[in-house]
Amino acid sequence: MTLTAREIAEIAGGTALGDAEVAVSSAAAADAAGPGDVIFIEDPKALPAALSSSADIVIAGAFAAGASRESGALIVCEQPKLAFARILRRLYQAARPAPGVHPSAIIDPTAVLGCDVSIAPHAIVDADVRLGDRVVVGPGVHINAGVAIGDDTDIKSNVTIYSGTSLGARVVVHAGSVLGSDGFGYVRDATTGRYESFPQVGRLVVEDDVEIGAACTIDRGALAETRIGRGTKLDNQVHLAHNVSVGEDVVISAQTGVAGSSVIESRAIVAGQVGIADHVRIESGAILGAQCGVPSGKVIRGPGVLFWGTPARPIKQYLKELAILARMAKK
Repeated sequence: MTLTAREIAEIAGGTALGDAEVAVSSAAAADAAGPGDVIFIEDPKALPAALSSSADIVIAGAFAAGASRESGALIVCEQPKLAFARILRRLYQAARPAPGVHPSAIIDPTAVLGCDVSIAPHAIVDADVRLGDRVVVGPGVHINAGVAIGDDTDIKSNVTIYSGTSLGARVVVHAGSVLGSDGFGYVRDATTGRYESFPQVGRLVVEDDVEIGAACTIDRGALAETRIGRGTKLDNQVHLAHNVSVGEDVVISAQTGVAGSSVIESRAIVAGQVGIADHVRIESGAILGAQCGVPSGKVIRGPGVLFWGTPARPIKQYLKELAILARMAKK
């Protein structure tokens, strides 16, 4: 599709300077743009190059308010990167699959399907499943009995959703993820030394606007529930164990593992390959750097504070310890 500078300014909540009717159909990096492209910049130092680029539309921050272009348009707004992301979604929005059920899909007669649901080849929808309006079920998906899925949710290829799981509206689950599987719970027989499974009979609740990356595994609760709060985003290959609670607008990067009964409060940020042991609490707004480890029972607190290392501690403390070790090694 195409968007004019006037339309982009409305989406961005900004002002269009120059030719408000110039239109773009694609986006590019600022140093590789050509006619028909829209670009964005956040650094005032990049403004002269952006204004003289071949891009038809430049999105910039408030620092560009007094600037002008010889041709094309300049959009001035408060959050240029956010505006650019919204423009990208509009320009490159994938066509939604046509509503309907493919003949090779297997749908239990007790399943309830909302309006305009799309179910792809070889998907399986078991008894008493409830799908909201405009839900998309990709090829090879298996939705087990009793699962509830909200409106406009998109389940990509080969996802498995176990019984006892509910997904909210506008959730995206990428290919190969497994939701609601049994947690890793075993009881050791002190007499024989053998392990017996502790039945996992809880639930998994995923709230609205959550995005779950490819090949993630999220366990149901053992007795209560595992919960992922509204707007949280999981990268690929993230594992959440049983009874984990994740708040709203949390970001968790790839290959992170969170052990049972840990809590990650709202707006926390967890970088890649972080290991979080059981019964940990990550308080609101804390930031865990890549590959750090959090021992059992520990509380991480400090909005905006970056933690690093194993055991995780504030990065200033961590760097100070490294400097001391380096001095000791020289001696």
